Amino acid sequence: MNETWIAVILCLVALVVTAVVYPFVLRFAKKHNFVDNPNARKLQRVPVPVLGGTAVFIGFAVALGIAIMVFHLRFMGVALAATGLMWLLGTWDDMKDMPPNVRFLIESLVLWGLISIGETCVDDFHGMWGTHQISLYVAVPLSIFTGVGIMNAVNMIDGVDGYCSGFGILSSLLFSIAFFIAKDVEMASFALICAGALLPFFMHNVFGKRTKMFLGDGGSLMIGMLMTIFVFRMMSKNTAFESFATEDGMGIAAFVLAVMCIPVADTLRVMTARILKGGSPFAPDKTHLHHLFIEMGFTHVGTSLCLLLLDLIIVALWFLSWKLGASYDLQLYLVIAMGLIASNGFYHFMKIQKKQNNGEGSPLYKWFCKMGALTHIERGGLWRMLNRLVDGKKEE
Repeated sequence: MNETWIAVILCLVALVVTAVVYPFVLRFAKKHNFVDNPNARKLQRVPVPVLGGTAVFIGFAVALGIAIMVFHLRFMGVALAATGLMWLLGTWDDMKDMPPNVRFLIESLVLWGLISIGETCVDDFHGMWGTHQISLYVAVPLSIFTGVGIMNAVNMIDGVDGYCSGFGILSSLLFSIAFFIAKDVEMASFALICAGALLPFFMHNVFGKRTKMFLGDGGSLMIGMLMTIFVFRMMSKNTAFESFATEDGMGIAAFVLAVMCIPVADTLRVMTARILKGGSPFAPDKTHLHHLFIEMGFTHVGTSLCLLLLDLIIVALWFLSWKLGASYDLQLYLVIAMGLIASNGFYHFMKIQKKQNNGEGSPLYKWFCKMGALTHIERGGLWRMLNRLVDGKKEE
């Protein structure tokens, strides 16, 4: 059988398994009161079960287990173990509220294990700044720092329905396309499995009422680990992407950052602002980009779509810069600039616009609020149809 079809089948396996186990995980969460309760900083108004990441992990693990048997790749087994440990860590954090320093230590140890056993890390810049392979003495701490940053950036965007899982689906599809182009079918399959496992959860999370669950830290840290694995594979030596960097001028680091741009830029902005105010960078507040869109009247779905569209625009602009012949470094700087504009620039600009006209908002701010009002489509026919599809006829 063609390897591409194997990848598609594995994606469908992950999708079906997640969809099948989802109701059982939901009932378990409700029975044992594994719920996220509303408070002043959270956007939901009622308790919501918080084991969505468990359903996703089961679907992912079953499909990846089959992939390991098909491709016989030791690395996939290591990746599954690392992802499983992040799921366990996050689920424990959901129940016991682990201190950040303890969580970071465990994350670092898991990443060190992934690097040591999986033999992959950020050890090749593929020509960026005129640099290719770098010493392991630099690569290992750099990779751990990068991985911890990615996992916690993904964890911190999990604030509105559909955003974190939607980002996971979008980024997995983008990485899978890149892996397919590089003829790395095994990693393309890995990425498609991630997307397939996340899709049923996304549908319930966005369109469900009785069947809604949140990812929880177990799910968001798991997605963060998956993104980290993709980044490590693309930024490692002897990667399938080396020819794109040397022959086609593709900025591998720029592509990776473009895919991760909005979560990373938003997290850096929020944490920096908290530190400058004398607080903890991990103290929760309502200063993320998704909070800004909610404040302007966008629904959760509207907010998620806007942020995912921003990510897609940045990836498209990076692609254009690559095809127009921009150097590796220029591609990277353009992505960084776009991230700063999309996160820092837009956030502070809209806050200033809100204060105009004695607090009533400028015409531009009011226009965004009108656009936000247009996203309230919960009573539309398509929405009701999708709601019936995911909720079913009986109470869970």
